[in-house]
Amino acid sequence: MAGDVFERFAAEYDRWFKEHRAEYCAELARVRRLLPCPDSRAVEVGVGSGRFAAPLGIPLGIEPSCALGRMARERGVGVIRGRAEFLPLRDGSCSSALMVTVICFLDEPARAFTEIHRILAPGGTLVLGFLEREGVVARRYLHEKDQHRFLSRARFYSAGEIRDLLGRTGFSLTEVDARAGFTVIAAQKN
Repeated sequence: MAGDVFERFAAEYDRWFKEHRAEYCAELARVRRLLPCPDSRAVEVGVGSGRFAAPLGIPLGIEPSCALGRMARERGVGVIRGRAEFLPLRDGSCSSALMVTVICFLDEPARAFTEIHRILAPGGTLVLGFLEREGVVARRYLHEKDQHRFLSRARFYSAGEIRDLLGRTGFSLTEVDARAGFTVIAAQKN
């Protein structure tokens, strides 16, 4: 859906984290709080440029963009090219999975959750960070849609819609941290 823009403007995407350091650090801290201590079997789905996986100690990322994948590798993250809806990993091979601001760019979010459920070991955890549709950031981008290269291609969801999708794909919510329009959800594989 939005892959071409991430490939063509990878450096611009990555620059956001420097230009918005306070927001990035706050999101990183909130994700860190809900993420089980990553081990050698942890994965970030939609690893992007590695801005979350690297500081969190997640050794592997899945990423469709070659340009962003190169950046993640430079940050010490192993990257496999792939998409969330068709994960190139074995059943039950991952202890935990992370997705941060990825769900809004997927064509089939339910399929992605089904795939993550498949690759997680029994009792494995998915931590999902996303911009809520009714949050300040999402509303601003929806209002100024044509002015934003990346989020203009996004489809925003409510926390209720995400909870419903997770429940329908075999996950149980364990914790929710919803603040300032950025929600982090931890869910366990049933």
